[in-house]
Amino acid sequence: MMSEREPALGWMTPDWPAPVGVRALSTYRAGGVSTGPFASLNLGDHVGDAPPAVAENRRRLRAAAGLPAEPAWLRQVHGIAVADLDRPAVPDPRIDDGEQRPGQDAALTRRPFQVCAILTADCLPVLFAASDGSAVAAAHAGWRGLVGGVLAATVGALARQPDDLIAWLGPCIGPTRYEVGGEVRDAVLASEPRAAEAFVAKDQGRFLADLARIARLQLARLGVTAVYGADACTHRDATRYFSHRRDARTGRQATLIWRVGAEDG
Repeated sequence: MMSEREPALGWMTPDWPAPVGVRALSTYRAGGVSTGPFASLNLGDHVGDAPPAVAENRRRLRAAAGLPAEPAWLRQVHGIAVADLDRPAVPDPRIDDGEQRPGQDAALTRRPFQVCAILTADCLPVLFAASDGSAVAAAHAGWRGLVGGVLAATVGALARQPDDLIAWLGPCIGPTRYEVGGEVRDAVLASEPRAAEAFVAKDQGRFLADLARIARLQLARLGVTAVYGADACTHRDATRYFSHRRDARTGRQATLIWRVGAEDG
């Protein structure tokens, strides 16, 4: 008797007016080789999954999506540092362990064939592109990153007029599932007073928070008004997405953006 076939590796293609030469995708969780809580296309190498499985998952993604290079996998720390992929990394003599890379929560490139990558399992991935397609970036925006200013740091690093940028908000925990304490609300409001509209009060000083709404408000304040996406909830859709809030020990999906050469359209 034949067993049910594992769903194929797949991804969401952002629904936004991407400039010519810009490619982007956000992965689903199926189609890999990881097992248990990481089943099956876990792309995070920091969550306790077997390293050979993660390496094979990353290989499969690169092959299936036709990526021009291995994505630049960051060591995300809920901070605001932005990696410029066009600049060669300078080794830090104080660090002798390859796993202790600098913490970075956003990446940008102006060159073709460099792939920016953000790993998430409830936090909000945000993609950016210059309107002429000459620069792209990706940012990891959980509530700590939003409070710290990761979106402002990424927009600033792109060095473009904000109204010359478009943004796409990827899959994240939705506004009916993301319960936080008053301390989170207070921290967000201190950085973005208008974000009171992104919280709905519950019992005992708890709130439901809308990460995507907070990001939209911050982007509007920065002058980025062409914002798309934010339609998928990682917590609600266990078939397609990993969710830390739902499962605690789990994998990570990836949201990628890159430029192609002129000859590739």
